[in-house]
Amino acid sequence: MTPTPDTPAAPAPDAAHPHSPSHRSPVRRMKERGRHEEHRVASPLELFFDLCFVVAVAQGGAELVHAVAEGHTGSGLVDYARVFFAIWWAWMNFTWFASAYDNDDVIYRVVTLVQIAGVLVLAAGVSRSFADEFTVVWLGYLIMRLAMAAHWLRAARSTSGAERTVALRYAAGVLLCQVGWLGLMFTPSAARNWVFLAMAILEMCVPVFAERHRQTSWHPHHISERYGLFTIIVLGETIAAATVAVKSGIEENDALGELLPIAAGGLLIVFAAWWIYFAVPIHDRLRSNRQAFLWGYGHYFVFASAAAIGAGLEVAVEQAVGEAHLSTLAAAAAVTIPSAVFLLMVWALHTRYFKVGVAQQLTLPVAALLVLGCTFAGHWAVLAAGLVTALAVAAGVTLSAVSARPARTSHA
Repeated sequence: MTPTPDTPAAPAPDAAHPHSPSHRSPVRRMKERGRHEEHRVASPLELFFDLCFVVAVAQGGAELVHAVAEGHTGSGLVDYARVFFAIWWAWMNFTWFASAYDNDDVIYRVVTLVQIAGVLVLAAGVSRSFADEFTVVWLGYLIMRLAMAAHWLRAARSTSGAERTVALRYAAGVLLCQVGWLGLMFTPSAARNWVFLAMAILEMCVPVFAERHRQTSWHPHHISERYGLFTIIVLGETIAAATVAVKSGIEENDALGELLPIAAGGLLIVFAAWWIYFAVPIHDRLRSNRQAFLWGYGHYFVFASAAAIGAGLEVAVEQAVGEAHLSTLAAAAAVTIPSAVFLLMVWALHTRYFKVGVAQQLTLPVAALLVLGCTFAGHWAVLAAGLVTALAVAAGVTLSAVSARPARTSHA
């Protein structure tokens, strides 16, 4: 995957700022925004978009809790992975499009709100999708993807040349893939996972194909901020779900002693996850489509594991109060495995590029292995995992400070 980094020239200052006073018309041409535009931040509409998408994430996490608690871990994970892909892919497509083409006019806002309506429809069908009924989920995804195609067709109408070709390729790819997803509705249950995998790969090939000769003018700092904000929202949903579970366990079972280690450990894990994700600024590494695609696609596992941590904490709470039909070991694994995946993926996607020396490079991989080892700590597994992640943060901060001292001394 090595698209040619044909970075478009920066547009005129007037075109680079759709929120400026010169852009008060309710309907405007959809021109590319400047790749190096200063002070580019997430818009209120994008923040609203994220908050609505996390509703679907929460529904997927809740169904994963039910599946694992009832002993259907394998099928539950497969269903969760499928639903999360639909949510994540629709979110990601809009995020990169908006980074390049957000003109904030009336049509852009209305089409984006239609996408939000689509994810809410999808969220309403998540429960049924875990029972192999995909009609509502497919309808919600159809709404989101038709709106996305409309965005690209509008961009194509406002541009010309290679830029127009990119927009048309995106629109065609989105629509053709949606036809393919319709086939999932009529596929026998035994073959659905393979059809889904094939369609997911096809979807991820669309951006690579569309931008193989010319990349869109996505903004590196804006993209990294958008991903960071969604990570915060997902971690916030994790805390909310775990808090509700602990509160219910205490009120209904008077199990403060059993739940306190889970609550403390879970809080440490989420706090450490936030710290580790934002420990380094990644936007300077997002210079080409090759780097950006690998980084952006890899975040499927970052987001999915972050949300799964919350589901795992709920499972651990239910097991501790006797409401889940699974062992202590399985309940612990529901927390430690997604926590380890989160640590490894954050290290692989960006932390490792900023670490100097073997000790710094090994901090997160070793921490992930130790977190997995905590699975066998019985009722103390979650607390042990939380302490390990907290120690990983402390080790990372200490090693970074030590490695920075010679540079400051030399500079002085």
